Amino acid sequence: MTVARLHGHRAKRLYVLDFGLFDVRNGERIIGIAGYLVETDRGGRVLIDTGFPTAYATDPGIADRDGLPRFGRLIDHSPHQTAEGQLAVLGLTPADIDLVVLSHGHIDHVGSLPLFTCPVVMTARERADPAPSYFGTARPMAWPDTDYHLIDADTDLCDGLTLIPTPGHTAGHLSALVTLPDTGPVILAVDALNRISEPAERFADSADPVTSQISADRLFALQRETGAMLIYGHEPSQWPELSKAPAFYG
Repeated sequence: MTVARLHGHRAKRLYVLDFGLFDVRNGERIIGIAGYLVETDRGGRVLIDTGFPTAYATDPGIADRDGLPRFGRLIDHSPHQTAEGQLAVLGLTPADIDLVVLSHGHIDHVGSLPLFTCPVVMTARERADPAPSYFGTARPMAWPDTDYHLIDADTDLCDGLTLIPTPGHTAGHLSALVTLPDTGPVILAVDALNRISEPAERFADSADPVTSQISADRLFALQRETGAMLIYGHEPSQWPELSKAPAFYG
């Protein structure tokens, strides 16, 4: 399914996928790792982010070799909490996904991208990196050889699903606005707003803190304008409160 073939679809359900827990810098904070699945009224399925590489759930030595301990450690990442495992909760496989949206190239978002053969939607700026940014100077993964749809402005994938470039955390970061029949609008900030305290901390984890503030201000303004529920990228206090698949927001 191409991006164009989603025209005429309407967002119907939003699933929050649980890709496990991560201990940032060995005790700084414990964060949940999320992906999102949007289902449309015509049976379309859009996956937003893919979590860590599947192999990390079965062979921690691979994560060690990739240099993950410099950033932190996985403390809850079973095969059930991989992209494949979370799709299986819904009776799905990677082959059932029509589009993958990649918010940015960091390890916990891009790691399982090679599992998917459908088109990938992301910003042209993020894809311009020779390899996914992963974390720090680590570049253990190449961009998969697949069909990329590159955007550089707000883009409606279908009625009720709008992608919003929010640079700062990375140069080509992407957020989304999902508008659902009953829940109403939901902002998936991803790492444009990593956690509630990030603006007060002046976006210290961002590649470009000044641009991050501009992107965050835009999302906060959108929240005020629409009354949207805002889901932060990795807010420890919010993570336990989110309904996880197979539950959904509709």
